[in-house]
This record gives sequence, C-alpha cells and structure tokens, in this order.
Amino acid sequence: MSTRGQFIDLSHTVEHGMITYKGLPAPVICDFLSREQSKAHYAPGTQFQIGKIEMVANTGTYLDSPFHRYEDGKDLSQLELTSLADLDGRVLRAKGKERAIGPDPLDNVDVQGKAVLIHTGWAAHWRTDKYFEGHPFLGKAAAELLADRGAALVGIDSYNIDDTADLTRPAHSILLRAGIPIVEHMCNLEELPRDGFRFFAVPVKVKGFGTFPVRAFAIIE
Repeated sequence: MSTRGQFIDLSHTVEHGMITYKGLPAPVICDFLSREQSKAHYAPGTQFQIGKIEMVANTGTYLDSPFHRYEDGKDLSQLELTSLADLDGRVLRAKGKERAIGPDPLDNVDVQGKAVLIHTGWAAHWRTDKYFEGHPFLGKAAAELLADRGAALVGIDSYNIDDTADLTRPAHSILLRAGIPIVEHMCNLEELPRDGFRFFAVPVKVKGFGTFPVRAFAIIE
C-alpha cells in the first residue's frame, strides 16, 4: 500500500549495452576521464570521474514531444514545465487478453488535464526477448478519446504505445498532433493508486530533439 508523500520511481535504469527498442543501438557508457586519470589534474587525494554516454534518444524510459512525429511540433526545449511536472495523475488498468486497448477503460473517467498512465503489466518482461513481441498498445479510438477529452500526457509500461506492425502509428500521430507528450517503457505502475498522485517526467532541455530519457516518478498525495 502506497503512503502519502511516498515517491514511486516509474523509470527503468539505463545501463551499458541494454536494448530498449529492437533495431536501435544500445547505449555505450564509459569514462571520459577516469578517477585514475584525474589525479594528474588535481591535488593529491582529490579525484573526479567524468562520464561519457553515447546513445540514441529512444533509450530507457523516455518522453516523446510533438517534434518526434511532426516537423512543426514543439521540440523538447519548447515544452512547458507545466506539461511535464506536477501533473494530476490517473492510472488506467488495461490488462485484458486483447493487445489493443480500446476506449472501454475510459468510460466515465475524467482525464482532463491529467497524466494518464496505462498499466498493462508488460514491464515485467523488460530485458527479455518477450518484451519485443506481442506487446499491448493503445488503439486508435482510445487515443482519439484521450485527445478529445484533453489529457495532458499519456504514458504506458509497454514496448510502444502503438502496434509496431501499424506503420501509420495512430496513437503517436493523434496524441502528438494534439500536443500531448507520450512516455513509453514505464515500470512500477502497479505500485500506484488509481488516482491521488502527482506525476513528473522532465527530459533534458535539448533544442531540435523530439525524444529523450526521463526519470519519471510519482508522489502519492
């Protein structure tokens, strides 16, 4: 049972060599300046490590801005903090047998101005071969409903918010055209209550980028 004021981490750890999305390279994490090398630059007993990471933007738990899908959409540097932080949160439990998540879980659910986090349970397969195949996704009708009802942000604990076999990517297209950021590859959504929490997912403020990893988390109210 989550307690008031508790922080819930909703992000996967980014590690050297891990694969987030099949076909995209794993991150390379290493020292740019090791502690041993730093001895030459500082006083005796004073050491620092400067790390280096080479990765694609779609690594770990990440946020998509409209620019990811649309050339004229807002990039990461243009997103307002109010669209990413201290959002009223709502969890939708969507763990049925059907892969496509339809509008039924949204019946009589107020999503206006909320971060809507879709709990599928798929994060249990993270770092396994199963994670890449047959994942649950948000159907077009549900995406349209979320956009029409004014959701502030939509997240999912799955491999992709779309069916990767559908090359039109309807959920991305609908939500990002409506200016609704998307967070993919989340985890620990089972630890959240249905509502009564604040949600945060703030990426680095990079100009000309549509996607970047986030440390997504919630605070129970």
